[in-house]
Amino acid sequence: MTMFLDEFVQAPGLRYLNHAAVAPWPNRAATAVTRFAQENVLLGARDYSDWMALEQRLRERLMRLLNAPSTDDVALVKNTSEALSFVAFGLPWQSGDQIVISDEEFPSNRIVWEALAAQGVEVVQVSLTGDDPEGALLAACGPNTRLMSVSAVQFASGLRLDLQRLGAGCKQQNVLFCIDAIQQLGALPFDVQSYQCDFAMADGHKWLLGPEGLGVFYVRSELREQLKLHEFGWHMLEHMGDYTRTEWEPAKSARRFECGSPNMLGAMALEASLSLLEEVGMEQVAALIAERVKWLQDGLSAIPGVILHSPLNPARRGGIFSFSIDGIDNQTVYEALKAQQVVCIPRGPGVRFSPHFYTEKRVIDETVAIVASIARQ
Repeated sequence: MTMFLDEFVQAPGLRYLNHAAVAPWPNRAATAVTRFAQENVLLGARDYSDWMALEQRLRERLMRLLNAPSTDDVALVKNTSEALSFVAFGLPWQSGDQIVISDEEFPSNRIVWEALAAQGVEVVQVSLTGDDPEGALLAACGPNTRLMSVSAVQFASGLRLDLQRLGAGCKQQNVLFCIDAIQQLGALPFDVQSYQCDFAMADGHKWLLGPEGLGVFYVRSELREQLKLHEFGWHMLEHMGDYTRTEWEPAKSARRFECGSPNMLGAMALEASLSLLEEVGMEQVAALIAERVKWLQDGLSAIPGVILHSPLNPARRGGIFSFSIDGIDNQTVYEALKAQQVVCIPRGPGVRFSPHFYTEKRVIDETVAIVASIARQ
């Protein structure tokens, strides 16, 4: 892992534990963007074909990261919310249809479904606080349930769901399965085929170490043409580039969800960042993150007054660890940490830490010491 530390040269004294929000770029992403900017200044789009080749490499990296059957199953989108909207407003709904979600979802994976109320669609929220959250979600699926949509890892608590079990249960009950993968993709291995999911989506700016404004949307091939399109343009056509053609049809691949000119600047950065994750390997990334979360758990649990909110079972968590201090409100704790250059965020019942694979133990140890000093005040 030490061979990759030179990829992350952060400001002196900075303790960055906020990858579940917006992550710093590795050096290679900055280099790729700088090179692209210089090329634009000097050459404009002379080598546009090279840009398209890089975009294809990005699709291939995302395909491997998701274990999607083909790059045809992968669309490049602006963000997770856009991809969720493609599903919500692409599927044909009937009054009385139900959608099952959890009661801990980030607003993006709640509001989009609630927006279907005008069509008579009901959103059923399920508590995850029991011993068997997957069982509770599957038990909530009735004869009118059309779709289940859950976050792979909950943004506030860090609870990780058993996606294999949920996927198998949804298939058995003929319920579509949608995964907001933003808090797992890039932190843990992810497998759309093993999960038997119909849709999955994530942004590039968290665990994938890329920029905002570019994400991925996986659609199971059998369902692509069942999603009604609401955005149209030159880029989503089957015969893209044939500008004199008057007859047209949407692309047969997931490119049908990409209506216009691509975010090439974002693609340059994200492709570079994903190359780093591939070099490290997702199994190794997951193991290193788990180690760092364990360091946080051990250090924080030893501080009098600290309350832990994230799962203590390693199989139930990703890279998120949340805590609070008895008698001190979360905003005060957050501000005190911020003053000591600890980058984190208040979320849900506590303050959320989220280290990545490269986070040094020194950063964890110094942060735990700062929390201890805040708790003593």
